[in-house]
Amino acid sequence: MAYDAVKLKDWQIAELAEEKMPSPEDWISKLGLQKDELIPFGRTPKLDFLKIIKRLEHKKDGKYIEVTAITPTPLGEGKTTSLMGLVEGLGKRKQNVIGCIRQPSGGPTMNIKGTAAGGGNALLIPMTEFSMGLTGDINDIMNAHNLAMVALTARMQHERNYNDEQLQRLTKMRRLDVDPTRVEMGWIMDFCAQSLRNIIIGMGGRQDGFLMQSKFGIAVSSELMAMLAIVNDLADLRKRMDQITVAYDKAGKPVTTGDLEVGGAMTAFMRNAINPTLCATVEYQPVFVHAGPFANIAVGQNSIIEDRIALKMSDYVVTESGFAADIGFEKFWNVKCRLSGLKPHVSVLTATIRALKMHGGGPKVVAGLPLPEAYTKEDLKSLEKGLPNMIHHINTIKTAGINPVVCINSFHTDTKAEIAIVRKAAEAAGARCAFSSHWADGGDGALEFADTVMEACKEKNDFKFLYPNEMKLRQRVETIAKTVYGADGVNWSPEAEEKAKAFEKDAKYDEYSTMMVKTHLSLTHDPSIKGVPKGWRLPIRDILIYSGSKFLCPMAGTISLMPGTSSDPALRRIDVDVKTGKVSGLF
Repeated sequence: MAYDAVKLKDWQIAELAEEKMPSPEDWISKLGLQKDELIPFGRTPKLDFLKIIKRLEHKKDGKYIEVTAITPTPLGEGKTTSLMGLVEGLGKRKQNVIGCIRQPSGGPTMNIKGTAAGGGNALLIPMTEFSMGLTGDINDIMNAHNLAMVALTARMQHERNYNDEQLQRLTKMRRLDVDPTRVEMGWIMDFCAQSLRNIIIGMGGRQDGFLMQSKFGIAVSSELMAMLAIVNDLADLRKRMDQITVAYDKAGKPVTTGDLEVGGAMTAFMRNAINPTLCATVEYQPVFVHAGPFANIAVGQNSIIEDRIALKMSDYVVTESGFAADIGFEKFWNVKCRLSGLKPHVSVLTATIRALKMHGGGPKVVAGLPLPEAYTKEDLKSLEKGLPNMIHHINTIKTAGINPVVCINSFHTDTKAEIAIVRKAAEAAGARCAFSSHWADGGDGALEFADTVMEACKEKNDFKFLYPNEMKLRQRVETIAKTVYGADGVNWSPEAEEKAKAFEKDAKYDEYSTMMVKTHLSLTHDPSIKGVPKGWRLPIRDILIYSGSKFLCPMAGTISLMPGTSSDPALRRIDVDVKTGKVSGLF
């Protein structure tokens, strides 16, 4: 029976559901695991990836379902909530199903976005552990990343203080001659701290470090988090750990973590982070949690490792991509699936009537402020004007050869007429469509959704990548911009084009993934432009390189690696009951 999601806050629903949450011993039996394949960690044990994948290597994979969304409002349109709802709906249909999601960052949790645990009766538990560090993967990434910065800044200090003879005699290290104006890496922490975007370090004397400009990013923007999402195993992670570009020397050559001899120690910090964590929905279906990279810059997916073992352990796997189909789905399609070798059966396009109204000219939606009243009243005219955004994303999914299913993620203010219009438009565009009230009703509200997805899984698809690996960088970007974003073409800044030409000439970059950097709030580079704009070109101002992940990242617009905390953040409403230790206020 579903909880009253209108009267109860998410943390209250979680608290009630957690009273009967399966124990680690229950999970061993329920999932058919060997005892040594579950690593104890309180209520959130880890799964021993290597042991599970080895035991099940010959087992046929289950159906692979990806969840994405239309271009969202700044509030988000409930991808995770819809994923949880679908998992619960499939569970109600007695299907063997596993959900796969990313780990949330403390920054959004304590700011305005919330925990990324879903919501209402489509919620992940245990919610407090999930929202506040889980099994420590993000902390391990912070330690490993910041250790690289410690190694770099200490090296710069010692090279300044020692001559060549002293450096060799005292340390046996060669001089790296780092250019302090070309340090690419910064420090990380897991909060939105805009005051740390640009800092000066090393103030004091010769023993107090190296004086230079530096910076902080949020933890999930670390290249190490992106690497965790795409590696195949610990050996793959260790190899990549020596390849991260931290700076350039005065001759313009890259200085890597391997040059600093810090890759081994970094991997030691992350040795346990290679294994996914086991959580559950409020209806007690299993949900794996692993990795959580930025979607605007990095791949924006939960890990390949997580999906691989889930596909061996279940008949249906529901995985999620960050942001809308132009970002998250595009990277799932052309990067994650290319690296993993996995082929999806269905892609779920999460749509809300409020977002479609926004694309149809509705009032501005601002995160942290109340939703304008216009979005809670029937408005068929704005809704119809906004439908092209949904249709555009449906066509993107169809271009990949994947069967699309539109999920109308319902709000209690949606009317029957509005729902009918969205359904008719989705089906006319060649997608199946399902209405779902999982937030209010849990699995019982997602039965049509589950049935529609299962039906779509039976249909053959013709999965294909948007571009071949042999295609050069600028042509890839042009193809993505025209096909996925709807641009007329690409305008390159002189600096970006010069970099692109250099990358195209060097064969080692042929295997690098193309990781577009763009706002998630618009199909364009400009977050204020809604709907499906025509007659525009995508400006590329720079290209970032992540040599450990093997990403080339063309930058459209300005994306900060360190978000800011709002004037009314969630941290003001989070507290602890000092008698029980229970946390309140999470959402």
